[in-house]
Amino acid sequence: MGRAKYIIPAILGSFAISYVADQLVADKKIFGGTTPKTVSSQEWWEETDKKFQAWPRTAGPPVVMNPITRQNFIVKSKTDA
Repeated sequence: MGRAKYIIPAILGSFAISYVADQLVADKKIFGGTTPKTVSSQEWWEETDKKFQAWPRTAGPPVVMNPITRQNFIVKSKTDA
């Protein structure tokens, strides 16, 4: 339990530092720049949502993420070659 008195404050401190850095860079824009209209405009979000909801919901066949686990390949022994 002796190490926890160093680890927990270090983790909390790193969260505090990252929060302050995020506020300065993203919200205060200390490096300049502006927020794009596509992010800041509620009207844009609503139109985009309408577009996505209007698309037909069709699904294709299932996709095998790792075909090697299916063992759908042929292993030839040395006598077959």
